[in-house]
Amino acid sequence: MNENSSSKHPIGLYLLFVTEMWERFSYYGMRAIFMLFMVKVLLLNDEEASQIYGSYTGLVYLTPLLGGYLCDRYLGNRRSIFVGGLLMAAGQFFMFLSASAGAEGGIPLMWTGLTALIVGNGFFKPNISTMVGQLYPANDRRIDSAFTIFYMGINLGAFFSPLICSSFSDYKWGFLAACIGMILGLITFVSLQKKYLVTEAGEEIGKAVKPLDLKAILMIIGSIGIIFFMLNFKQWFSSDVDIISYFIYGSMVIMPILILTDRSLTSQETKRILVIFILAFFVIFFWGAFEQAGASLTLFADRQTNRTIGSWEMPAEYFQSVNPLAVITLAPLFSVLWGFLYKRNMEPSSPTKMAYGLGLVALGYVVIAIAVKGLGVGEKVSMWWLVGLYVIHTMGELCLSPIGLSMVSKLSPIRLSSLLMGTWFLANAAANKFAGTLSALIPPSEVTPETHFPQFLGFTITNLYEFFTLFIIMTGAAAGILFFLSKSLQKMMNTPSAS
Repeated sequence: MNENSSSKHPIGLYLLFVTEMWERFSYYGMRAIFMLFMVKVLLLNDEEASQIYGSYTGLVYLTPLLGGYLCDRYLGNRRSIFVGGLLMAAGQFFMFLSASAGAEGGIPLMWTGLTALIVGNGFFKPNISTMVGQLYPANDRRIDSAFTIFYMGINLGAFFSPLICSSFSDYKWGFLAACIGMILGLITFVSLQKKYLVTEAGEEIGKAVKPLDLKAILMIIGSIGIIFFMLNFKQWFSSDVDIISYFIYGSMVIMPILILTDRSLTSQETKRILVIFILAFFVIFFWGAFEQAGASLTLFADRQTNRTIGSWEMPAEYFQSVNPLAVITLAPLFSVLWGFLYKRNMEPSSPTKMAYGLGLVALGYVVIAIAVKGLGVGEKVSMWWLVGLYVIHTMGELCLSPIGLSMVSKLSPIRLSSLLMGTWFLANAAANKFAGTLSALIPPSEVTPETHFPQFLGFTITNLYEFFTLFIIMTGAAAGILFFLSKSLQKMMNTPSAS
């Protein structure tokens, strides 16, 4: 390990911190108002809005595979971040135009905005994190704390963005605020990158690998066209076929087959990779339930949560700031907890921790199910029930999300590490698409003789208690099965360091 005598971090880390903070401000600010914008301004029904939400957030986790490839082959980190930031700023501006146009002409503008946001995220997301590690010599003892600081930037942006973007009387100004936030981050990055994004030896990091050629340009244009086509497939062809679901879920089946049939894998490598895929399957249920925060839970907060404090009614979108605030508060406590248990030889294995994460998500839904049981039409629950759900879910996130990322890096053969990390994020794509499908099952808050109640596996969901019970059963069962398998999975991992 490099015992660098300096405990100070390079200024470049704080430049990346600020850039990522503004990008997360843009993403989470838009995410906070997206569902209510579709329902209230574009006049889409809950099911349509939920499916679009799932398609958007699902594709956001797919495009980093393309962005990472183009970065490594052509663009370099700096240019990739610039291209990604520019596309995302343009995407937020199209969302502003969509909100300005309203229900009559806003939907085509929304598809354009979502396309730019999805592709832009693919260039931005995988590259700014990579640059953090490049600032330091190999095995520098400061790297872990550097990523901790960087992670705080993510959560700081995610915390204050819903508070700002949802505070306007018109959603278009929220999208414009998200656009301005992205532009501020981009200006900061471009103006200071040459001076501060350097190693301690003074070498610039993240420079372009080679000039763009026709192949790379066609890949960028083609990816934009493919995403736009998939988002508009139903509108253009009046079809009930959800092509995005086939694309995402199909990739989840094909990728493991392609990797596990690699003849160069040893028996031990195959077992460890199989553990990654098994846990990735359970991750889909976790994030499918967790990501209701931006979908059905936002609708619930808006319609059936008492948000009145004195004479002020808190915007429903403010609840999405609870999770990042809880992460900032609880993450250090969980770090201390794992260290405390490790010293006493009591620390749970990675699969067991992830089972606890699923169990905590189920517990969060138990809390909100208790709150809504017997809730009549037009009645509302105290906001503290929803706050409690978000805090419990954050505890589940801290048991699963960082543990999963660490586990993938430990178990992956070096030659396949990037591909397997991309496959892990593919599970997040499937989970977010699944979250949109589940959100579409939320029952209507107003019942008329013409009301159509959603159905799931032959069961009709008529009220919120039944809706939230679905998540309790799903995540509770997944937690129980994973807990039962955890010892076997740990044996398959077969390495003390991969705990």
